[in-house]
Amino acid sequence: MLSVALALTAAAVAVAPEEKITAAEAAAIANDPPYKKQKLKIESLPKATGPAYPLFNGKDLNDWEAWLGYADPSLTYTAPKVKPLGAHGKGTTFKVIQADGGPVLFVDGKTWGSLVHKRVIGNYHLSLDFRWTGKRHAPRLDLPENNGLLYHSSGPHGAVFGTWMRSIEFEIMKGSTGMVVRVGEDASATAEAGHDPSIIYPKRRFMLGGKPMEVKTPAWNIEGAKDAEKPVGEWNKLDLYVVGDKAVHVVNGEPVMIVTRLSTVNLKNGRRTPLTRGRIQLQSEGAETMFRNIIVEPISELPKVVAE
Repeated sequence: MLSVALALTAAAVAVAPEEKITAAEAAAIANDPPYKKQKLKIESLPKATGPAYPLFNGKDLNDWEAWLGYADPSLTYTAPKVKPLGAHGKGTTFKVIQADGGPVLFVDGKTWGSLVHKRVIGNYHLSLDFRWTGKRHAPRLDLPENNGLLYHSSGPHGAVFGTWMRSIEFEIMKGSTGMVVRVGEDASATAEAGHDPSIIYPKRRFMLGGKPMEVKTPAWNIEGAKDAEKPVGEWNKLDLYVVGDKAVHVVNGEPVMIVTRLSTVNLKNGRRTPLTRGRIQLQSEGAETMFRNIIVEPISELPKVVAE
């Protein structure tokens, strides 16, 4: 998922010469240091502190709640007067099918929404496999495949654009898988980054040792260190490590993001509350997606990420 200004734009494409940004957007990134390419690796993987358990049982969606946004997904970012579809989607937008030799959780992508696991979790390592089928739906027919792993989700269904719960996002989008996005104005995260002119606004890419930058309006996302995703149609593995208010995003074994200061923000007084627990959401946002092997194991420390 992307924010309003990026909703219908690829997040990891070269910047067009005619790209225009507002004065507020320009001011937000004016002092960003230059991005320097790094080769990152992950070390000291944490040991589980308890038994692993699946979030997807391979049989049904009884452990999940479904919520759908608007019948016309192009209305999602427009604050329409019509109501979202609400607590629907099991068996249609979200269902269990057999594919590639076993059960998968299938997301059709036509109607935008979320499948939310009932369990509230914190201090964990979540792993899953996903792949695109290659089929996209309006209004994203000409844009990269898009979905998302939303974690530390809390609050009511549909609180964000009538479609998602407030959360932090491990972006799943072709070319940008691993990017961090805040979902909801009252969610916040921080990551070290540098200015990369090869990507669209806010032109921020994760860089170990870079400037700590908060993900907030008007600079609401930070791109991952690299594109480590496999071609469309192939299975990818994602690993999300979360301890307290910090997280590490890993794509196919390659660390692409370290997130800190996960928090909720009181929009009236700016007071922050550390965000350390929440529910898992899987999005439906314009592309057919398959998920399998969604496993959680408890941990008490994060892996170490170093630059070679």
